[in-house]
Amino acid sequence: MTAIVIRDLSKRFGRKQALDKVSLTIEEGEMVALIGASGSGKSTLIRHIAGLERADQNSHSQIQLFGETIQTGGRIGNGARVMRREIGVIFQQFNLVSRLPVITNVLLGNLGRIPRWRGTLGLFTRAERMAARAALARVGIPDVAWQRASTLSGGQQQRAAIARCLVQKSRVLLADEPIASLDPASARRVMDALADINRTDKITAVVSLHQVEYARRYCPRTIALRDGEIVYDGPSSALTNAFLTELYGSDSEELVLPDALPVDDRRVAAPKKLSVTTPELAPA
Repeated sequence: MTAIVIRDLSKRFGRKQALDKVSLTIEEGEMVALIGASGSGKSTLIRHIAGLERADQNSHSQIQLFGETIQTGGRIGNGARVMRREIGVIFQQFNLVSRLPVITNVLLGNLGRIPRWRGTLGLFTRAERMAARAALARVGIPDVAWQRASTLSGGQQQRAAIARCLVQKSRVLLADEPIASLDPASARRVMDALADINRTDKITAVVSLHQVEYARRYCPRTIALRDGEIVYDGPSSALTNAFLTELYGSDSEELVLPDALPVDDRRVAAPKKLSVTTPELAPA
């Protein structure tokens, strides 16, 4: 089943063309990396998929999740509110309530699925609390449940945010630079957690990454953006350092970790820069 369909998505901020007629399709259960230098449009694309940003109103853009229209022509669709419950978003800055215990932050993932009055009063069932504890154990931090969120390290806070998405029962997980502010060990733990959830639960994952090494290691498919356009869509294994230089020029230095082992360019066939077809959309 197709999870995400985007057609002709364009977005301009003043004089900046953030996205320029982006079209792509992502199947259910895929784990896809978005890469690109700063300002390439990665975060803007994720915010549009999540329904947090509207496309240009004079465009012919359309975004669908599991056949349900999120937005078309810059107008949010009628089904967007319901579909937002199916989308878990992980931000670079964690978005936890620092003064609340970790388990309460995780329990907030239930808010789209329980009566509003229960969420307002913080009344969660025993089953919901057990599910939150299980989610924390799943991401490797079962012992921090009653700590204030502000006392956790950056990597632990990000894994708590992932646990919140598990409690939310998301069908699509969008991670916007989830490891950008983490040290390498914490970054690996976060990516391990995302990869395990994708592999085990078949949750569709789209991860915006600034370092291509993590895309090569964790994501079978990579979509590369440059100046708001897709310049490559294909196997992550084909993203050799030489090909990145061809795509991005000197900006490719942003995408390769200085201490990363180079990919053996001789063993990988040179990929095409662009392999994107305009997707067919289900009826709105």
